[in-house]
Amino acid sequence: MTRLGIYVQVPFCQTKCTYCNFHTGVVSSARFAPYVDCVCGEIAGHRRLYESAGIRLPAAIADAVVDTIYIGGGTPSLLDPGHLRRIVDAIRSNFAAELMEVTLEADPETVTEEKTAAWVAAGINRVSFGVQSFCDEELKAAGRMHRRADVYRAAAILRRAGITNISFDLIAGLPKQTRATWRESVDSLVELAPEHVSVYLLEVDEGSRLGSEMLRGGNRYSAGDVPDDDAMAEFYETACAVLEAAGYEHYEISNWGRPGFASRHNLKYWRREPYLGFGAGAHSFSGTERWANAHDAAGYVNAITAGRLPMEQLEEMSAESALEEELFLGLRQLAGIDVGRIEREYGVSLDARFARLKSAGLIEQEGSLVRLAPRRVGVSNEVFVELMK
Repeated sequence: MTRLGIYVQVPFCQTKCTYCNFHTGVVSSARFAPYVDCVCGEIAGHRRLYESAGIRLPAAIADAVVDTIYIGGGTPSLLDPGHLRRIVDAIRSNFAAELMEVTLEADPETVTEEKTAAWVAAGINRVSFGVQSFCDEELKAAGRMHRRADVYRAAAILRRAGITNISFDLIAGLPKQTRATWRESVDSLVELAPEHVSVYLLEVDEGSRLGSEMLRGGNRYSAGDVPDDDAMAEFYETACAVLEAAGYEHYEISNWGRPGFASRHNLKYWRREPYLGFGAGAHSFSGTERWANAHDAAGYVNAITAGRLPMEQLEEMSAESALEEELFLGLRQLAGIDVGRIEREYGVSLDARFARLKSAGLIEQEGSLVRLAPRRVGVSNEVFVELMK
């Protein structure tokens, strides 16, 4: 039986972080309820909306059992708990559901005892915190609303409510970050003992205020205080060592989990398993097609209200693009990829592609299994660029 993941995008925030390049916005809370109405409407009418948009949903997906839900953003914990319950209930009502993992992204300062109790009652059993740093100076420079004390307070509230699966995000490379403050953040995380950890390197691009300022050589948003690439690589290696010593399994380039706590939902992305996305900017994958809704929240509400799917892209997967995804997404997982399976399914030989990577010590092969060399995970982008040549 096919297992299906569902992602729900909530593109609202309290403030725009300086490093953020996501399509999110700061809006009046009065816009939350109409948006949730449309998300629930999209979920309930998804088959008709897909058909009208020319999306061919395979029968195996149409009859699949939903076992993971991920409500992300944005800051979905800003929504009233009743809104979140409506979304989860809409999924239960319109899909066969055997929910193993229901994740809510939350900012620490938004967590209260009352909210958390309502989240648990709605079926949410995993919370992913955008911690980013335990250093107040770094959080302030990045435009974050919470402070170190808020993380400790919020984590305790979740534990008392019975949440036994918590994930923390950290960002290596924030303005004002040093070797000492990074180690303090990683050590503080280990002290709070979340079941799951994600570590991301700061992205520098024109899509964020900080990235744009850095590319211009300016100093706003503390752009002059961003660690260099070598420092970020060192921070990542420090996190790898500390988390391994603390008992976390490094299962994907940016992700660690205690045994049994790898993200079930996110593994679907890396394994190219099917998932459906609802809400503005949400992406979907049926196994043969990828499509995405337009990012503008107001345009999304207008389209769904008018009975249209606000789709901005639809791509039928070619064998070549599917193969590239198998390699790129598969090698992100530290367990590696089964080359024999891929060669049989796609009718190709990958020896030439892997030969130069093996000779450079970037990957290692054991029988049919190929994976990133453990000490080269930090330069994975070099591997992917070379692999796609």
